[in-house]
Amino acid sequence: MAKTLLASADTLQTGQTLKFKYTQNGVPREGFLARLKDKWVAYENRCRHIAISLDFDNNQFFTQDGKYLFCQTHGAVYEPDTGLCVQGPCTGASLFALPIEVDESGVWLDME
Repeated sequence: MAKTLLASADTLQTGQTLKFKYTQNGVPREGFLARLKDKWVAYENRCRHIAISLDFDNNQFFTQDGKYLFCQTHGAVYEPDTGLCVQGPCTGASLFALPIEVDESGVWLDME
């Protein structure tokens, strides 16, 4: 398995995100890393309603109150911890979670 360093542990504060590029099955993709209050999560940057990025290329993934992730195009709202869509056109679907590992040196994407 190939591991790629996405960020050092102090790169992001709670509620901040970082976009990154990766390849899955030979296909280039974009993901984003988010630091939550007590954990890190990473998802593919693709709305579950229509296959477009959640942000407008501005790295804004959280709702204004910082409680949820959202799609700026369709208004779909996702739980940050699970990626589950709780409001909008894709309610019940989930963002594609990406495998990460966190250690003292940082946050790593762990793709095959």
